[in-house]
Amino acid sequence: MKEFQGWIDENFATVREDLFTFLRFKTISSDSSFLAEHKRCIEWLCNYFRAIDCRSEIIETCGLPIVYAEDMHAGPKAPTLLIYGHYDVQPVDPIELWKSDPFEPVEKNGQFYARGAQDDKGQIFYAMAALRFIRETHRQLPVNLKFCIEGEEESGSTGLAKALPKLKEKLKTDYLLVIDFDMLDAATPSINLGARGIITLEATLRGSNIDLHSGSFGGIAYNPNRAAAELIAQLWDENGRVAVPHFYDDVDELTPHDKSLFSKADSHFIKDAGIEALGGEKGLLSHEACWFRPTMEINGISGGYTGPGFKTVIPAETRIKISCRLVPNQNPDRIGQYVKDFLLKKVKKGIHLIVDIQHGGKPYRGQADSKLSKAVGKAYEDLFKKPCQKILSGGSIPVVADLMSVLNSDVVGMGYGLAGDNVHAPNEHFGVDRFKNGIFTVARAIEYLGVL
Repeated sequence: MKEFQGWIDENFATVREDLFTFLRFKTISSDSSFLAEHKRCIEWLCNYFRAIDCRSEIIETCGLPIVYAEDMHAGPKAPTLLIYGHYDVQPVDPIELWKSDPFEPVEKNGQFYARGAQDDKGQIFYAMAALRFIRETHRQLPVNLKFCIEGEEESGSTGLAKALPKLKEKLKTDYLLVIDFDMLDAATPSINLGARGIITLEATLRGSNIDLHSGSFGGIAYNPNRAAAELIAQLWDENGRVAVPHFYDDVDELTPHDKSLFSKADSHFIKDAGIEALGGEKGLLSHEACWFRPTMEINGISGGYTGPGFKTVIPAETRIKISCRLVPNQNPDRIGQYVKDFLLKKVKKGIHLIVDIQHGGKPYRGQADSKLSKAVGKAYEDLFKKPCQKILSGGSIPVVADLMSVLNSDVVGMGYGLAGDNVHAPNEHFGVDRFKNGIFTVARAIEYLGVL
């Protein structure tokens, strides 16, 4: 730790400026107008790896490119660690709520503010900085090291997912470390051993050819907004369970022993978020609802006039955006079809309904007692001087399950994110101390992986 602190004191100004350069690239993967920014970003990443003596290359896909880097000097008898992250970010809307330019990073009150400061540029970059620390302190890498940094995690990971079969040999690894997660709280070290899967759908309800005058047609035409509200109301029963038939058929019910492997997460973040009404199944603790059970949520409803003032119309159509978070053994495609069939059966007669099943991804779980789990856990414990907790994520990183399947490797998720970092929202930020801790933890975990 003393050697690390000395290196940080001497080099952090340069590390921070490199991070800020990375954050300035407007790599919004859902907006094709930023393709030039993506190109500049991936070229910068490749050059950064080359500067710290890593072989790097840009891998083209059917979507946005992947940045691949490797150091294989540990030799064929040493294990290999693949580190996954992403360089793309979410859109910045609503821009008016940002207190500073989302692509001009600033440090304020011990926090880095920028889009991507935490998710995931700040996090994957501390792993890159960890390799620089290892190099500059003349430590020997005890493992072969690979990086896979993709550009579409925020929009479905299509390029990487489709390219995986061809990349199987290049990405071959013994261990997969995913650096894109939160910790329980700022004082509690924790590693992530799984995430829920996801399937998304968009339903369009149409009642007429054009918007109608609500005076002339009120009481005659069935309002699609009303039909949508009635349809949504049927998706859950009185106990908060999803009412779609077969939704829970394949749910892997965890035993008390299984649950005992994981920390009982504090629910303080519920109060911090200003939540007073709780959703989901009755009788579950907050961490059980988030980690062990599937959910269905309405992510957006649009129909009619929603601008300033008033416009008395019956809209021609209403749109509903729906997502389901899934747990082990649930198949995203099958769940999507169950939901679609339910909506088509329950919609008001005479309302035309189109349901589009969109992107999905499978859930996954890592092994609590794997060598990688122990290595990362011990690295956290060296820093925090307390036991490292094992947690799960209620969110989804769909491509991780694909990576595990194709590469046949165990996985551990790590990260220094917190629920209050405003990821995907205005004023995203990441603690400077947590960023530094990330550098130390990755470097220390690599050392442990070579000796455990």
